[in-house]
Amino acid sequence: MNFDLHLVQQALLLLACLLGAWAPVALLRRRFAAAEESVWLGRRVIDGVLFPMLALLLTWVALRGMLHAGLGVQLLRMALPILSSLLLIRLVVRVLRLALPQSGWAHAAERWVSWLAWGGSILWISGLWPAAWAELEAIEWKLGGVHISLATLLEAAFNVVLVLVVTLWLSAAIESRLLQRATDDLSARKIVANLVKALLLLIGLLLALSGAGIDLTALGVLGGALGVGVGLGLQKLASNYVSGFVILAERSLRIGDVVKVDGFEGRISDIKTRYTVIRAVNGRESIVPNELLITQRVENSSLADTRVAQTTTVSVGYETDLERLFPLLAAAVAAVPRVQQDPGPALQLSNFGADGLELTLVYWIADPENGSGNVRSEVNLAVLALLRREQVTIPYPQRVVHQA
Repeated sequence: MNFDLHLVQQALLLLACLLGAWAPVALLRRRFAAAEESVWLGRRVIDGVLFPMLALLLTWVALRGMLHAGLGVQLLRMALPILSSLLLIRLVVRVLRLALPQSGWAHAAERWVSWLAWGGSILWISGLWPAAWAELEAIEWKLGGVHISLATLLEAAFNVVLVLVVTLWLSAAIESRLLQRATDDLSARKIVANLVKALLLLIGLLLALSGAGIDLTALGVLGGALGVGVGLGLQKLASNYVSGFVILAERSLRIGDVVKVDGFEGRISDIKTRYTVIRAVNGRESIVPNELLITQRVENSSLADTRVAQTTTVSVGYETDLERLFPLLAAAVAAVPRVQQDPGPALQLSNFGADGLELTLVYWIADPENGSGNVRSEVNLAVLALLRREQVTIPYPQRVVHQA
C-alpha cells in the first residue's frame, strides 16, 4: 500500500512538473504568437525546446528533493531519460527545420535521432544500458596503431551531431538577425552571414572531432587529399562557392535586381554560396550556378538605375495632325499608373509605312520586377481610347486588285 502511495505521490509530482513547464511556455507562446519558427517555442506549446528543458529541470529538482526526504523516486528516475530524449529530439528537429528548411536529409536525420533517442531511453529505463554499452565496447578493431570500439564511434557521432546542431542553431540565429529589416545593404549582410555560418561550422566540426578523441594533426593528410579532390572532381563546385562570395563582395548582382541570364529573365530572390535563385514574373524560378554569373554575360536592369524604358508602336493615317496628337498621346501615357513622369513619355515618328504613319511611344517604369507586360497593356489601352475619342484613323492594310 505504501508503495502504491509513493507512486501516486510521484505521479502527482511529475504532473505538477509538467504543468509547471507548460504554463510559462504557454504564456510566452501567446505573447510571441508571430514567432512561428521559434526554436524555443515551436509552432505549438509543447513542440519547442523550452518545454522539455523546463520539464527536465523541474523533474530533476523534484527528484533531488525526494531523495533528500528519503522518499521513493522510481517514477521520477524513469521520467528523466524520457524527458532528456524529448529534449534532444526537439532540439535537433527544430534546429534542422530552421537552418535547413528544404533539405531532404534533414528529415532523415530527424527520424534517426528520434529512433536512437527513444531506443536509448528504453535501454536506460529497463536497466539494459550498461550491458548494451559493454557489448558495444567489446566490438573493436585496430586502425593503424589505435584500437577503436563501436561504442567510441557512436560516442563520437553523438558529439559531432550535437555540436553541429548547436552550430547550425547559432548560425541561423545570427543570419536571421543580420538579414532582419535589411534593405540597401542586403548583399553585404548576406556575405557576412555566409562567412559566419561557414566559420561556425568549421569551428564546430573541429571541436566535435577533438571531443571525440580524433587527433586533429591527422587532418593535414585529409586536407591534402581534399585539395586533390577539389582540383580534379570538385573544381566546378569550388568555383561556384568562390563565385558566390565574389558576387556578394563586388555587389555586381544584388538581391532584388532584375536580370536576364541565358534567356531567363526575372528578379534575384536569393544568393546562396553555390547558386543564385532568379524568380520570373510568372512564378517560375531558375537556379543558376554562381560560376555562370561570373563567366557569362548577364543583363542587369537594376545595377545603376532601376528604371527601364519600354516602347510600343501605333499607326495613324497620313491625314493626322501629329503636332496636335503628340501632346495628347504623351498626356494619356503619363496618366497610366507606374509610368514615370521623369523622364516623361516621348513620341517619335519612326517610319512612313505603306498604310500609315508609324509612331513609337517611349516611356519608363521604375519597378520592372512587378512585370512589364501589364504596363504595356494599360498603355496600349490608353492610346486606343484616345485615338477613338479623337476620331483618329488607325489604318489597316489595303490591297487593290486590277483585273486585266
